[in-house]
Amino acid sequence: MNLKRFFSARDMTTGKPWKCLLAFTVPMLIGNIFQQLYSVVDAVVVGHFIGDNALAAIGGTMALYFTLLVLFIGISSGAGIMVSQYFGAKKREDLSRTIGTSIVITLIVSVFVMIFAPLGVRPLLRLLDTPDTVIDLAATYINILLWGCVGVALYNILSGILRGLGDSFSPFIYLVIASILSAGLNVLFVGVFGWGITGAAVSTVFCQLFSGVLCLLRLMKMKNVFDMNLMYFRPVKKYILQVVRLGLPTGASQAVFSLAMLMMQSLVNSFGETMMSANTITMKIDGFVIMPIFTFANAVMAYTGQNVGAGKLDRVYQGARQCIIMSLGFAVVVVGVMVLFAYPLTGMFTDTPEVRSLSVDFLRILAVGYVFLAVGQIYWGVLRGAGDVMTPMWAAFITTILRVPTAYWFVSIMRNMYGIFEGYGILLSALMSWILGSILGICAYKFGKWRNKSIVKNI
Repeated sequence: MNLKRFFSARDMTTGKPWKCLLAFTVPMLIGNIFQQLYSVVDAVVVGHFIGDNALAAIGGTMALYFTLLVLFIGISSGAGIMVSQYFGAKKREDLSRTIGTSIVITLIVSVFVMIFAPLGVRPLLRLLDTPDTVIDLAATYINILLWGCVGVALYNILSGILRGLGDSFSPFIYLVIASILSAGLNVLFVGVFGWGITGAAVSTVFCQLFSGVLCLLRLMKMKNVFDMNLMYFRPVKKYILQVVRLGLPTGASQAVFSLAMLMMQSLVNSFGETMMSANTITMKIDGFVIMPIFTFANAVMAYTGQNVGAGKLDRVYQGARQCIIMSLGFAVVVVGVMVLFAYPLTGMFTDTPEVRSLSVDFLRILAVGYVFLAVGQIYWGVLRGAGDVMTPMWAAFITTILRVPTAYWFVSIMRNMYGIFEGYGILLSALMSWILGSILGICAYKFGKWRNKSIVKNI
């Protein structure tokens, strides 16, 4: 077997679309599973060695942490679209400038986040009604993650660049290595050394940085595809503006989503530690279920970018249809496993009966929505890959903004219904948001103007 073939850029403008997508998706999917694993390992180790309050602290910080990192998401998205289209169009100079500019912007933003973001953590946690029993643990955990955010920033941007070049195998290998290392360090720092939640945060930061450095070393060896000389690390206005134009709408939509999640977290927190713990467990398991769907969406985005750059719109249509079939297949299988084994799965995190029972109910409420996501997210991936980032942004605004009042409305209704826990309303609002987003995605693909949004005018 020629391993070098796996550790190289992959041209997806030729060959059968489903084979290109599957070969690209499988390593990325396995890598995402391992990435989710080292998030879950945090929760499992913390839940068993420290307790439910620490588990609630980790869950209570994720929405806030995600909000503070939306700039990186925007940069990564914009760079990924540019890289895939320039690579498909075989424009080496533009590709090299894009990669160098994106890395420099990422490092600058990382310094900004590391210095200023921790200053607002505790006031924001207070604003979210984080219980006094949890707030100190939550602040400690998220501050350590923010001080080490350069690791997650580097990994996200560099792995996005590698995927835009068609190399999904390298990020997969690096995540496997980092995840195994993280599991070992979690047990060592928390279980053996007794560092508590600090140990869980430190192990996560170290492994994120480690995987980011590995991605950088890999890119430095791809001289046959692009150039990585110092001159390309000098930011050029043209490429900065393109990264901002393509990345800002995605970052903005993620920012709105994150702000909505903060409001939702405040609602979750109002129900106390049991609800917070159950919500944390639900989100950890949900990450595994939703992962194949978003992995296929990211794969079709890179695939679309390359083929749009090469002027092969017919392959985009074929790839979209075939990717939906694969995404639906994965979603059905994973949802079936989740529904059948929900209770045993929750036992990995806690032994508290009330928390486990609530988590199982939450998971079964969400199950229906994954089928809709499996279709809608593929279409949104096509639009982004083609360069249409505004339509997904407006759709995200609509679904996210509606989700918050819907959650409060459902909670209010259920509060007046005897024998039904009103916290279920929070999960129902998520389900309604997913269904609406998928319907909008289908309409945007069928009737939108995404076919004319390429930065490489070949179509």
